[in-house]
Amino acid sequence: MKNKLWGGRFKKSQDPEFEDFSCSMYFDYRLAEYDALGSIAHAKMLGKCGIIPKKDAAAIVKGLTAISKEIEAGKFIYDFTAEDIHTNIQNALEKKIGKPALKLHTARSRNDQVALDTRMYCKNKAQEMYGLVTALQESLLGFAKKNKDVIVPGLTHTQHAQPVLLSDHIEAYVWMLARDKRKLHYAYHAADFMPLGACALAGTSLKIDRKYTARELGFGALCENTMDAVSDRDFVIELLEAVSLVSMHLSRLASDLILWASPEFGFVEIDQQFCTGSSIMPQKVNPDFLELTRGMSGRIYGNLFSVLTMMKGLPLTYNRDMQWDKQPLFDSVEKISKVLSVYGKLVKGIKVNKANIDRALLDESLYATDLAEYLVSKGLDSRQAHSIIGKLVTATLEKKERISGLTIKELKKFSEKFEKGVFKLLDPKVSVASRKKGR
Repeated sequence: MKNKLWGGRFKKSQDPEFEDFSCSMYFDYRLAEYDALGSIAHAKMLGKCGIIPKKDAAAIVKGLTAISKEIEAGKFIYDFTAEDIHTNIQNALEKKIGKPALKLHTARSRNDQVALDTRMYCKNKAQEMYGLVTALQESLLGFAKKNKDVIVPGLTHTQHAQPVLLSDHIEAYVWMLARDKRKLHYAYHAADFMPLGACALAGTSLKIDRKYTARELGFGALCENTMDAVSDRDFVIELLEAVSLVSMHLSRLASDLILWASPEFGFVEIDQQFCTGSSIMPQKVNPDFLELTRGMSGRIYGNLFSVLTMMKGLPLTYNRDMQWDKQPLFDSVEKISKVLSVYGKLVKGIKVNKANIDRALLDESLYATDLAEYLVSKGLDSRQAHSIIGKLVTATLEKKERISGLTIKELKKFSEKFEKGVFKLLDPKVSVASRKKGR
């Protein structure tokens, strides 16, 4: 069983098809940098504690540091015939420094090793995504500021509701993303527990120093229960939950922008850098990035549920089922990171079509709530006011009239409470300003 970390017990080689099926190198190569850094800290600890000779520890650290630099520079040669990234790096180290490399796995199992690598990955990616979400918030705030005086029809049930500031609409997403950042912050801290030293499941009799290793790697705390340390994937699920919420909010924003960019609305124009055309219809400019983003949310939800489902029936402690947490994790993180990066550029390039928006604001049903509240201010109860304005809107629509085209005498047929000053309420600026004062 050449180059297997566990080969001594076995007399037969693995079936080639099973070996290929069980190999995780195709996806866990993404953990290479964390595996090297974790192994450097582990080797330092082994040398400090006198568990292996200091000269061997120094040689291991030197060799792993060189490997780490190769990984960072994109020069490390990944061996896709290796069982996993841990084996790949172990074999590469042995080629570099010889026999001292065989002492690296002292007081360590791949169970606590992969838990360490995955926690380091999750911490790093949570921080990166936090920064990308912040950058998108800044793009959205910049767009809102540039269009701070623009008023658009606000919608409920995708029907005209009331006039709202475009900036308020956009800033709603800024608040959603703020909640997402809290989730990412929590996911970071959920991963910030150092599992190394748990070994396979029960720790080790060797006198290791886990606190030293945790300090070397920047962990805030230790996993206190060794069995939990190797079998926990809650931190993966926490990060996938956070990513799912980010994806949901980006999908909702995409739907708003797709709607606004449609010919029926024409409120905004999406920069063609983020669109594609049709192979048969020459006129088409399709908002494909936004559609792909909206569709991607289903995939990201699926990744979350795949890990939840994989974990739900597992007995303690480590089971090989848990290898299947990596692909959903990597896929969700990589997809959402790319989308966040592109989204910020797209938002900066959005053009607002004020003429089309102003035409939409001519719909006087948008001011029905203002008229009802006017009647309430004149002493009617809210139900009476609601009924009167409902009848007024119905009558004008049926006769193809405008409320602003009625005389005060005609208006008083619906309620004696109406006075000449009521017509000023049929203005988007007045409508928005009146509700701003009421906050």
